[in-house]
This record gives sequence, C-alpha cells and structure tokens, in this order.
Amino acid sequence: MSADADAGDDRMEKINVRVPKSLLDRIDEEWERRGYANKSEAIRDALRDWVDPSVTLSEETLSDLAESREQTERDETVSAEEARERLGLDG
Repeated sequence: MSADADAGDDRMEKINVRVPKSLLDRIDEEWERRGYANKSEAIRDALRDWVDPSVTLSEETLSDLAESREQTERDETVSAEEARERLGLDG
C-alpha cells in the first residue's frame, strides 16, 4: 500500500488538472520548502485537506487574527512579560 494512499484504498488514480502558470510557480516554490518529497505528494496532501479540513475557524476568529496581524505590523503589540509588568501581574 502506498504511504500516501487513503486508508482502505491502495489504488492511485491519475488526474489531469490545468492551473494558471502563476499558481504552478508558487507550488513549485513551496512543496520542497514545506518538506514534501515531490510536488505530487504536496498536491495530494492539499486535496486531502480540501475534502476533509482539519480545522475550521469561525469568522470571528479569522477577523481577530487579521486584526492581530495588523496590530503587529503597526508595532502595537508587546511581549507577555511586558504586558504582565504593565498590569502589575506576577509571572
């Protein structure tokens, strides 16, 4: 059984997918950097995540994360140690 085949099905099927060159260029830049052995393995993993997402974040959480990134970019964040010091809390 192939290591990257889904449990219970050891057959690998070939599909033909057309993608914009700009997307393929990004995939080529990422698969090895992310530790995949090859591009096909990376794409299979992405397809598995698409059909069975591991985590779904709420719109509120996504909004909070976006706000947090913006605050970081504006240098409006402090370390946990600095926050405890400002609030007079013991670490």
